[in-house]
Amino acid sequence: MKGQRKTFKVKRTETALGPFKKVSEKKILMRAKELLEPMCEAEGMELVHIEYQREARGRIFRLYIDRPGGVTLDDCVGISRQSGDLLDVYLDDMGPYRLEVSSPGPNRPLEKKIDYERFKGNRVKVVTAQPINGQKNFKGTLLEILEDMVRLSIDDRTVAIPYQEITKAHLSD
Repeated sequence: MKGQRKTFKVKRTETALGPFKKVSEKKILMRAKELLEPMCEAEGMELVHIEYQREARGRIFRLYIDRPGGVTLDDCVGISRQSGDLLDVYLDDMGPYRLEVSSPGPNRPLEKKIDYERFKGNRVKVVTAQPINGQKNFKGTLLEILEDMVRLSIDDRTVAIPYQEITKAHLSD
């Protein structure tokens, strides 16, 4: 159902290969994306976003997937099973984690340039690494992305944000 978030959780613990080595979160995310993006595409899905972080109950690995017409619970289950197997085999040194697979929901992250094209005219929230005119947080209507500049309409003015300065962006209400 569009607009609702579907989540399927699987707990992943130790592998049979013994003690875990510490690997940086950035390397884990990069390698996971290399592994999981082609698998999702083969299943007719888009890998929208990946998170790997520490939370109160331990490490959590989140995948957000989407497809035209939306994502079903069965889609999440299938991607979860395949993803868990790939992660356990190819990233066995990342330590214990919980895997969650869900649809991105109404606040879908914007990560790729094509996302900015696809969601023109929608309300967005954007956070930048460096202040632009003294501001790092922006909320407005997405106008376009042109020559590595994301343009937003905010209170009847246009703000141009360099794409490479965006640290986080998502659809907003």
